[in-house]
Amino acid sequence: MLSPFSILKKENSKFKSLDVWKQLKEGGDDLSWYFAVSTNRMPAKYLISKSIFCNITDLAAATEERLWKEHRNLTEIFLETWKEVRSEKHDVIHNSDSGKTSLMDLNIELTKRMLKHCNFCRWNCQIDRSIQSGSAGSEEAKKHGTCQLESTSKVSSYFHHRGEEMVFRGTMGSGTIFFTSCNMRCSFCQNGDISTDKDNGIPITPNLLALMIWQLRMEGCHNTNWVGGDPTIHLHTIVEAIGMLDSLQMSAINKIKQYHKYIESVKADNYTNRFDTTLKNSESAFYQRRLFNSPQLWNSNFFMSSDTMYVLRSLIDVWLPDFKFGPGKCALDISRTPWYWDTVTKNLMLIHKWGEDFVIRHLIMPNHVECCTKPVLDWIAMNMPEVPVNIMDQYYPDNLCDPSSSKYRERYNEIARLPTKEEIMRSYKYAKELDLNFEALSYEKSVFGLNL
Repeated sequence: MLSPFSILKKENSKFKSLDVWKQLKEGGDDLSWYFAVSTNRMPAKYLISKSIFCNITDLAAATEERLWKEHRNLTEIFLETWKEVRSEKHDVIHNSDSGKTSLMDLNIELTKRMLKHCNFCRWNCQIDRSIQSGSAGSEEAKKHGTCQLESTSKVSSYFHHRGEEMVFRGTMGSGTIFFTSCNMRCSFCQNGDISTDKDNGIPITPNLLALMIWQLRMEGCHNTNWVGGDPTIHLHTIVEAIGMLDSLQMSAINKIKQYHKYIESVKADNYTNRFDTTLKNSESAFYQRRLFNSPQLWNSNFFMSSDTMYVLRSLIDVWLPDFKFGPGKCALDISRTPWYWDTVTKNLMLIHKWGEDFVIRHLIMPNHVECCTKPVLDWIAMNMPEVPVNIMDQYYPDNLCDPSSSKYRERYNEIARLPTKEEIMRSYKYAKELDLNFEALSYEKSVFGLNL
């Protein structure tokens, strides 16, 4: 019988040889950075960030303006270091000097400041979410922004996700963590039970969140997949958890045993691990056998603020943005989300300009091929034709669009059905005419098994 270590080594080898990597490269973009981090040939960005020292010793005492100025300076150093790491001219040095702060520490402090006037997403609510509703009895404590959240984050579930694109699920699954609540109001949301219920799931601290990440990666997951609802509104918790990852090491085993029942009350798969020393040197979890290494995947609606984008730049290894709606009124009518097109296209242009690895998702919706699918594909073809795209046919009427549900609203009757074969094939054909890099991901994930 194979040991856990041997099993993970075998699965890691299978992941490296998946045919999808060759297919993507032929299309123009093979996600080379993400692949290198996932297979531990390169260190995740958070490890690089921890090696960039900050010139501000007492971050808490500095003004937010000074923190952002330092952040801009350190980002430039990070980018140069990242370039050297990729060309194998620089080795990541573990930040063991407790007397120095790092870019990672600076990112954490900035998200705490942002929480006090929340501008994580495009709504820019400016609500002080650090004040709990039950504290002090002040009027300020009763205010909530669009997401309805305060400072505490809740996780609905975490598990080895076997349903993502092949590049992310691989052979052992994507290490997915689902947060509750959202900053959009999509009437058709297929995760409506968690996106519309801020009380779903269990309260989670950054420390416990880091343990979830550690557990999933040690069990063989190819990445850490932040999703929801939407992860953007939980930025402060996520960034702080990422900052704890490389310091956990094997001490996490005892911590997971201690909190095992609590965090695993929302673990939604049957994969089990005894958390013993047989995985101490797992090739699936460590860079150069000494630094805990997991590529960070930002799986988001991309309705984020510029400040959030700049914080994530030195932490996220691969991005998975949704690009749902065209430039017309559809986002407002179906999702009650203004400024959608401008916000998402701006953020997509940013990560493309930065040279990041990313996959764009677009969901084909009934009666929205002309107003949404075609404009979205046109924009991608004009601005970033090499980027991998998953044109998804998985839409089904859910939440407020499900005629069999008590929540159904007649105003959404145009999307209260599955997309037709004709709508799906029309979308694929249009993408083919535009010469987009979509076939490797879209056909493999097609619910109806359709392709051209």
